[in-house]
Amino acid sequence: MAEEQGIETVHCTVNGMAVEVPKGTRMIDAAAHVGSDVPHYCYHPGLSAPAQCRLCLVEVEGSPKLLPACVTVVQEGNVIRTESEAALEARKAVLEFLLVNHPLDCPVCDQSGECKLQDYVSAEGPAMGRLADAKRIVGVDDFGGDVLFNGDRCVMCTRCVRFMREVAQDERLGVVQRGSRAVIDTFFDDGLDGNIWADNVVDICPVGALVSKDFLHRARAWDLDRTPSICPNCSQGCNITLQVRDNEVMRLKPRPNDAVNGHWMCDVGRLDYQWINRKGRIEAPLVREGDRFVPMSWSDTLPRLVDAVRALSSQRGGAVVSPFLSNEDLGAARRVMEAVGGGRSVYRVETGESVVLPGFPQLALREDRAANVRGSQLFGFERVGDGCATGGLEAVDNAEFLLVAGDDLEDAPADFGSGARLFIYIGQLLNPAARNAHFVLPATTFAEMEGTFTNVNDHVQRFWPALRPPGMARPVWQILGVLLSGLNGSPAPARPADAFALLGAARPEFGQLRFEDLGATGNPLSGAATAPAGS
Repeated sequence: MAEEQGIETVHCTVNGMAVEVPKGTRMIDAAAHVGSDVPHYCYHPGLSAPAQCRLCLVEVEGSPKLLPACVTVVQEGNVIRTESEAALEARKAVLEFLLVNHPLDCPVCDQSGECKLQDYVSAEGPAMGRLADAKRIVGVDDFGGDVLFNGDRCVMCTRCVRFMREVAQDERLGVVQRGSRAVIDTFFDDGLDGNIWADNVVDICPVGALVSKDFLHRARAWDLDRTPSICPNCSQGCNITLQVRDNEVMRLKPRPNDAVNGHWMCDVGRLDYQWINRKGRIEAPLVREGDRFVPMSWSDTLPRLVDAVRALSSQRGGAVVSPFLSNEDLGAARRVMEAVGGGRSVYRVETGESVVLPGFPQLALREDRAANVRGSQLFGFERVGDGCATGGLEAVDNAEFLLVAGDDLEDAPADFGSGARLFIYIGQLLNPAARNAHFVLPATTFAEMEGTFTNVNDHVQRFWPALRPPGMARPVWQILGVLLSGLNGSPAPARPADAFALLGAARPEFGQLRFEDLGATGNPLSGAATAPAGS
């Protein structure tokens, strides 16, 4: 297949299975092609390979000695054995050597449950240690920022040093001393503080040597549910996993996607997740009757909502949406505005400095600090307000029909929307301005629903629900889909895929994509206008 595509290939055998791989493939990756995971520490696909941990030694027919699979390139006709007696004995010896000074910290170590040393020793390590002497004590060092270093646990894989040198290109870590005295240390007093990419060293540490202060002792790895998602905190759209316990987000971790973020993410996005867990959410539809709100079921609320919109024979429309809404939400809001005769439709977004990752320049902390700014633009919403996502609401001040979806209206004056003949608020929090609405409808966050975002480079990506929504909260697309069905008789979308399929009517580019084909890494949106500079 690869040869048919013009890629030069080589043939080899791994553990008795024939495999064809592109020329230049390393043996560790060739083994992965046939499902053989060669144990390793220093190797990482996003970094250079120093072949210094010596754990990935494999037997190659014709070679007088074992070869490191992380740097040895497959040659035509190679016969590779990753599970031979010699390879297993070598790995067992390396693991015994690493355990000489490694502390018995598993009961209190944050890495316990996802530690490669645990996994490898359990699978292939020695049954009993032979050293009777006391272990070396290095202690704990604060590396600055969000990173703590437990020197006793370090296996000297140097992934952290190579990340800061090669990817962050900010050489703040190094190996100090040599031999049995070697230890990772910072070059400067402030250590990693101030580098927004530093927490990636925690992700790539294969043991518990580098840990996050933010996550320290908060949860066990085996207690966390992991859901593929998209970082909501800037328009880059980094692929992440939402890691959740007891319906609360505990941490965000990067998920590999070479087209978007590689293996990395910034600390600004990683550590800004507490807003997802905020309390005091709207849990039921509230309908204004006189000067008070009456909680109702959806089945009672939605017919009233349809009747209220129909009763507006002519009106000036206005909408305020959030760039944290999904494409499906924004498309539904656009269709509602068209159904009521149009009007000015706006969004607000916080902005900040753009910071590029030097060793992987397609990844950056983007200026726009929301995931779906590009989607908001594509569906015809106008940016207003300042760089703090405040102001600009005067654009819809005179609207007789006012729709607010996703914007919390925290900075809005207390009388905002009070002059509208019909004010519909769909969101999470009941701030003072939202209390002027005739209908207050509880909406999910991105973490409680399935949908898509469009990133700054027009890459459309899916996310999945990781949390249970509070009370009767529903996705915005679902609420507005039922409203549209009542207005014009169109079928209400029942699934996210149905809502996505409707986007093509507003933006033909979306009609070329299928929701099911987006997979876990998304697809580019072909034919869309170029994103504005600085996004």
